[in-house]
Amino acid sequence: MSGSDDRKTLRRQRADAARNRLLLLETAKSVFAEKGIDASMDEIARAAGLGSGTLYRHFPHRDALIEAVYRNEMEQLAQAAERLVAELPPVAALRAWMLLFVEYMGTKQLMAAALTALPGGTTELYAASGAQIQATIEMLAQNAVRGGEIRLEIEPLELLRAIAAVASAAAGPNWEPNARRLVDILIAGMRA
Repeated sequence: MSGSDDRKTLRRQRADAARNRLLLLETAKSVFAEKGIDASMDEIARAAGLGSGTLYRHFPHRDALIEAVYRNEMEQLAQAAERLVAELPPVAALRAWMLLFVEYMGTKQLMAAALTALPGGTTELYAASGAQIQATIEMLAQNAVRGGEIRLEIEPLELLRAIAAVASAAAGPNWEPNARRLVDILIAGMRA
């Protein structure tokens, strides 16, 4: 085998490993949503159609998987903002991202107990995600204000705090539709 063939094989293996990791994260999120945070690692591997060894190579223990699911949600939120700004008018991008934030709040609520039980705590994890979310909502809100469609008389982060408050206060079965309605109320209230 030539050196070129070795590099192609290595790139293909790395691409497969990256796909498997993402598949495991998405599957873990779904399994946790369906069966609760105590779902077993083996259940997650089976649901992903992968072996337990593959799961443990990527996530050596349950806490590593839980933290990675949370971080992946944050990364997807940030990437979605960039995509939405490129594809939609400014206010539509802001609204669409805020609706994604509602979904993220659902995942965070589902995983709250497990996250707070992480050995190192959540201070660093939440600080990093908070800064990322703040930068994202500020970019989206400023983009919408520059577009002339909305005026913003509060800090952009306050929009998300309002949604998070609805999610926290109404942690019952209807919190998500209520939070989605709040997104539309907030957008309507900011219209110029």
